[in-house]
Order: sequence, then structure tokens, then C-alpha cells
Amino acid sequence: MINLTASALKAVKSVISNSARQVSGLRIIVEAGGCAGFKYIMDLASEAKPDETVIERDGVKLFVDNKSYEHLTGTTIDFVVGLEGSGFTFDNPNATSNCSCGKSFS
Repeated sequence: MINLTASALKAVKSVISNSARQVSGLRIIVEAGGCAGFKYIMDLASEAKPDETVIERDGVKLFVDNKSYEHLTGTTIDFVVGLEGSGFTFDNPNATSNCSCGKSFS
């Protein structure tokens, strides 16, 4: 299961509603890279790909490919607003370490 906080749900719904193209959800991918080994990639999506699991949270669809899903199980995604900027954060129980930017893990 992947969880979104109320703040993350609000941010995703806002981005979807303001998109110039037809969008039905958010694609989340974990791929090799970043300073800690893996990095999170997020993008708007109109439909699921054949190898993706679709998760719906309070009206928001998440599209997660099957390889990424194992890395994201139990993760809580939040959207924070701070002095240094705003953005999504990942509280991932599968990560053994995180980089300081919060966008990369191992």
C-alpha cells in the first residue's frame, strides 16, 4: 500500500485540475540513479500502462509499475511547504538510507 497525506492529495488534485492535457492520475517510478542508489520520479498520466498497478486514494489514481511497487510498499508521500521551497517527500520504510535532498534512497 502507498499512502498520500491530505496535503499530498490536495497538491496532486490541484496539479491534475490545472493540467492543460487530459490527466487521470499520477505515475510514480523508482529507478536506478540519484546520490543514494535509487530515485523517485513522478509525472502526470492519462492511463495505466500494461505493467502498472493502479491504486486509488481519495479520488486520486496512482500508476505504479510492478518493479517500482516493491520499493514503494508502505511508503507515505507528503507535500510540504517550507522556507527553502515546496515539494513532495517520501517516508519509505524500505529505504536503508536517504540522501539529504529526500529524492534518492537505497
